[in-house]
Amino acid sequence: MPSFLLEVHEIRKHYGALEALRGVTFVVEEGELFGLLGPNGAGKTTLISILSGLLTPDAGRAVVAGRPIGDARSEIGLVPQDLAIYSELTARENLEFFGQLYGLRGATLRRRADEVLEAIALTDRADQRASTFSGGMKRRLNLGAALMHRPRLLLLDEPTTGVDPQSRNRIFEEVRRLNAAGMTIVYTSHYMEEVQSLCPRVGILDAGALIACNTVARLLRLLPGQIRFRIPHASDRLIHRLNDLPEVTWRRINDQRFEVSAYDVPHSLLRLASVFFELGVEPTEIEANEPNLERVFLHLTGRELRD
Repeated sequence: MPSFLLEVHEIRKHYGALEALRGVTFVVEEGELFGLLGPNGAGKTTLISILSGLLTPDAGRAVVAGRPIGDARSEIGLVPQDLAIYSELTARENLEFFGQLYGLRGATLRRRADEVLEAIALTDRADQRASTFSGGMKRRLNLGAALMHRPRLLLLDEPTTGVDPQSRNRIFEEVRRLNAAGMTIVYTSHYMEEVQSLCPRVGILDAGALIACNTVARLLRLLPGQIRFRIPHASDRLIHRLNDLPEVTWRRINDQRFEVSAYDVPHSLLRLASVFFELGVEPTEIEANEPNLERVFLHLTGRELRD
């Protein structure tokens, strides 16, 4: 039986006439790295605010480790979309401040701050004010503040907004390391590449509704991929063999170019290569394109992810 650390059931939230969340329901297992993907304005930040106890839902409930959010705040770490650090304090002072909020004191507090500074690669800037940091360094410090009390559940709301590629990769490395060490993470983003590369299972949020929730592999199988190739002199035997390929459809783009659609692109590529070898033909061009989460989102909603 799965052990659910986070359970979300029929969460609803209104802002006047706007229904920001429309009955959102999902669960996250202990130790899972779960992604919430959706465009800006989809309701991700509202949902994260509810899960961290900053907002109260109009209806529905959320449970962490078997307890209501209000009773489980010590189990939760939040990295908000807007920076929640103090510019006039040093990196170490910021971490120690947030650690004190969770009851850390003395040598334990100092030791934990050192551990977090190393994890977020800011040890060499520990005693410099946050106001002197780059945007990426501030984002990493923001992450570190949420880690001081060793939460069981880490909520990351658009944690790489406005950061440079080096800092983004450092955040990715730390997220993977934390998850490998057993931390449960909910990661929200409107960058489908981030979620697809980090999260084995994903919920897609649009206009306040959870329109899909499954493993990335199963979501990608909602759409076929394409294999395009060029053969200067296509024989009738090739056409016959293409018709015999199982679980694919194909079309002839022009006299020399073909397109095969398949839900299992790697397997279909192997079958196609076998056909080429059998007939003694060699394509002059071949290109394979598998579906991605952005195409899945467009398929489910009829509009681009970044609209």
